[in-house]
Amino acid sequence: MKIILFCITSVIFIGCDRITKNLAKEHLMYHEPISYLHNTVRLEYVENTGAALSLGDQLSKPVSFWLLSVVPLVCLLVLAGYVLAKINTYNSLKLFSFALIISGGLGNIIDRLMFDRHVTDFMNVGISNFRTGIFNVADMCVTAGVIGLLLSLREKRDIEPETEQIG
Repeated sequence: MKIILFCITSVIFIGCDRITKNLAKEHLMYHEPISYLHNTVRLEYVENTGAALSLGDQLSKPVSFWLLSVVPLVCLLVLAGYVLAKINTYNSLKLFSFALIISGGLGNIIDRLMFDRHVTDFMNVGISNFRTGIFNVADMCVTAGVIGLLLSLREKRDIEPETEQIG
């Protein structure tokens, strides 16, 4: 049952990422940015050929393909295999966190493979000139998943009984 829930959750998040990227292409491409909450949230269409914050944007196509598509895809597949092999040892938070990380990573790799290295980004938040980079739902999934994993590690530490040292 955990495997089915893990797979369904991952597919749902990949689907949400695809839908929002398609909506961004349809409604934001070739348009001025849209601002909400006094410019705290800004929607603007950007195609990113690099990693986070356009890191690696200047890489050649072959190097970019290997470093930003193939290597991460292999790592995500290995991680998915590892998670599925140990799935019965994970609590709900840890399993959900892994589903977020894997689906977020796959969401961006799908873009890179389908659109010649271009990942659609469209969200930006901040106050005045203090702003995040432009990101997408896949990026939010990866970030939330990492935070969830960190919380699950803390939760495990809180549950483990303290051992006394005998000296």
